[in-house]
Amino acid sequence: MIKLDQFLKLMGVAPSGGQAKLMIVDGDVKVNGTVEIRRGRKLVSGDQVTVEGQTFEVGDLNSK
Repeated sequence: MIKLDQFLKLMGVAPSGGQAKLMIVDGDVKVNGTVEIRRGRKLVSGDQVTVEGQTFEVGDLNSK
């Protein structure tokens, strides 16, 4: 599992943890089609995260 804010940093969507937090609390991030405002939301393989019209799928985190 990975936290939502960490995932945004890993994918290069947010340059810092602070920026990721702002994006999340401002309602700019969707997880599986639903706005998510909890930066600590734990993501699992197969979850889809949408930010600014781009969708990223959480892959197999165990292989990294």
